[in-house]
Amino acid sequence: MKLFRNIMLLCAFVAGMGAAASVLAADQSAQPATAAQSAEASKRPDLSMEGQAPKSTAESLKKDAICTRCHDESESTPILSLYQGKHGVRGDLRTPNCQTCHGESQKHLHGDANVKGRAAPDIIFKKGTFAVSDSNARSDQCLACHKGANRTNWEGSQHQNGNLACNDCHKVHAPVDKVRDKRTQTEVCFTCHKEQRADTHKISTHPLDAGKMVCSDCHNPHGSAGPKLLIKNSINETCYTCHAEKRGPFLWEHGPVTDDCANCHTPHGSTNPTLLKARVPFLCQECHSGDHGSTLDSGNYLPTGNVVTVNGTNPLGAQAPRSQLNARACINCHVLVHGSNHPAGAKFQR
Repeated sequence: MKLFRNIMLLCAFVAGMGAAASVLAADQSAQPATAAQSAEASKRPDLSMEGQAPKSTAESLKKDAICTRCHDESESTPILSLYQGKHGVRGDLRTPNCQTCHGESQKHLHGDANVKGRAAPDIIFKKGTFAVSDSNARSDQCLACHKGANRTNWEGSQHQNGNLACNDCHKVHAPVDKVRDKRTQTEVCFTCHKEQRADTHKISTHPLDAGKMVCSDCHNPHGSAGPKLLIKNSINETCYTCHAEKRGPFLWEHGPVTDDCANCHTPHGSTNPTLLKARVPFLCQECHSGDHGSTLDSGNYLPTGNVVTVNGTNPLGAQAPRSQLNARACINCHVLVHGSNHPAGAKFQR
């Protein structure tokens, strides 16, 4: 009986020693790591989410951390402002992560034996340490999500053929995308379209500087079925979106008007009133080159523009100027140049 009791005591002692060792190990693992250990761990990217689609907000941020561990506000162009825009809403799992746009970039993360130093990410959007990716490759990354609607005509458009990519106009790593803000959109467009910028400062222009309209009110930068990247299929249709009173149909129609508004007007700005390409009567005489006075009784005019005769003759004789030059204002009489609905308005006078 004494022997049995000693064996039980020995077993209890061994079990107690094992439990104490387990408690000691747990206590040591709960202790904070040293500063050297923490610094070393911070240098190693957490690749546990690599190649996986996030299933929660925490996982989405963890996937971003693979990149933001190194790329932060210390960059020449800070990138963390991404989270102030739509592309940084991590509560919506449809929102892209860094790898969605820049690619998984395996060689950039793990190294490449054939590259001295760190290899480039799969897609580079801005010139810096690495060369910028091809414009089509950059645009393809954006068009993978931004499909349809106003972008169906991007392929073959003037901007696409000019080797422009989406990020040449749009800025993702910014709280506000200037080209999508009507207060600043023209600044972005005028970066390239300098001639149009100059036109907007002429005496007659559309109210772009006043902030009442912007370039995208008339143009679709992503491509169009019409000319000049217009939002409609023709110049006239685009103009009629605002100038509906000029649309017609009229009883008496003016041929150049129904053909193309740009026959007489220049849309971005002019030194002539009402955006005209030339001053009246010179603009009118580009088409109406006949002798206007030959259709009247006299054909000779005083400088006032009135037909005056004395006893059936013109006192100025052959010195009287032609009616095309008299008063220099065809629209003094032909006021409805865009078209008339009056039964007697064949000459656009009423």
